[in-house]
Amino acid sequence: MSQAARERVIAEAKSWLRTPWHHEARVKGGGVDCANFLIGVYAACGLIEEFTPEQYPPDWMLHRSEEKFERYLLQYTNPVDEALPGDIAMFKFGRTKSHGAIVVEWPTIVHAYHAERMVVLTDAAASSRLNEHFTGFYRLKEWC
Repeated sequence: MSQAARERVIAEAKSWLRTPWHHEARVKGGGVDCANFLIGVYAACGLIEEFTPEQYPPDWMLHRSEEKFERYLLQYTNPVDEALPGDIAMFKFGRTKSHGAIVVEWPTIVHAYHAERMVVLTDAAASSRLNEHFTGFYRLKEWC
């Protein structure tokens, strides 16, 4: 995929900065969680069709082993070994991969982070919590 498309993804992701974290929401400036943040960004860039995932409790990853997040992710992406800008970084909290972020330039990510209560720009390598839970990168299928 073109560099321009990757730049659009990064610009759109950054336009969500400081949006409050809110479970199952997807309103730029109003509230969003990490899954809906990814959907909102890639849909706004015309790279996926907007959709609503099935309902999920905020602590689903603590009580179940089903990889719900990854199941949706694999409909649109493939795992890759190294990230390029606009790719997705995934993290495992609890039993499953349960937190996604958009790579600006690894290890810098934009994500709707519950711990920060908003969409933030983070150095994932400098955050021991994120660094310890990192599981891998994913790239949109059309970019592979």
